[in-house]
Amino acid sequence: MHISEGILHSQTLIIGATAAVIGVSVGLRKTDYERLPLTALFAAAFFVAGTIHVPVGIGSVHLILNGMAGLFLGWAVFPAFLIALLLQVIFFSFGGFAVLGVNLCVMALPAVLVHLLLGRCLQQSLSRARLILLGVSAGVIGVGGAALLASLILAFDGGKAYYDLIRLLIVTHIPVFFIDGIISAGVLLTLNKMSPALLRTTP
Repeated sequence: MHISEGILHSQTLIIGATAAVIGVSVGLRKTDYERLPLTALFAAAFFVAGTIHVPVGIGSVHLILNGMAGLFLGWAVFPAFLIALLLQVIFFSFGGFAVLGVNLCVMALPAVLVHLLLGRCLQQSLSRARLILLGVSAGVIGVGGAALLASLILAFDGGKAYYDLIRLLIVTHIPVFFIDGIISAGVLLTLNKMSPALLRTTP
């Protein structure tokens, strides 16, 4: 899901960088500093998931887990994902510095959407079935939103020239929708057993 350098035009990069700066600013203001260990944990999970790439055709796919992070962190995913993406650029050359803002928006905006749509569900006492549904929904919305946003950016920037790339991106990430959702559901079920108070204190 990383967009590489050299693909997007400068105006798209500027728009992405501007949106990323706004998102990070809002995220820092909304960050609950008592929950920094949890924020760091999800940033680390996002970093690790993004480094395990499975080659598919001319590209590759990887787990994202942005929906799960967004469910718990809300706007704080922007600074958390910024650090993770920056480390991926420095150590593994994923994406690039110029496209960092765009990639951050692709990953973080769907995560914020998950929080806005589903975050309040964690304030309720949920059955096992509802926890599974919540986790799957978070995974599908997070990954699906990232794929859709990346596709829209490519279509806006390159038009028909990128249609084949967009189709490849969407098709190759269909399995990721389900795997991400299953993992997210497993995380919620595990937390509900080991630390149910953590679910209830999500802002």
